[in-house]
Amino acid sequence: MDTMIDVTIPVEPEAAAALADTRNRKAVSRSIRRVFSSRPGASHLAQAITALKVEVRQTALTDTEIDAELAAYNAERRDHRPET
Repeated sequence: MDTMIDVTIPVEPEAAAALADTRNRKAVSRSIRRVFSSRPGASHLAQAITALKVEVRQTALTDTEIDAELAAYNAERRDHRPET
């Protein structure tokens, strides 16, 4: 990639702290490129999730641990959903 442009997006403090690590920023950058690259087949989001899972597995996390984290995240979101 010849040109990189910094972009500012709002994130939670924990995410900002994680992004202080160069490796994490590079991994996020790769994931974003995958989401927005145009390729036939699976959706961009599905491709990004698959790629992210590969990277996470390289850190020795298991599918069970990943699924548990996703379940906890989803439960937290449900707990904080505004009532209608």
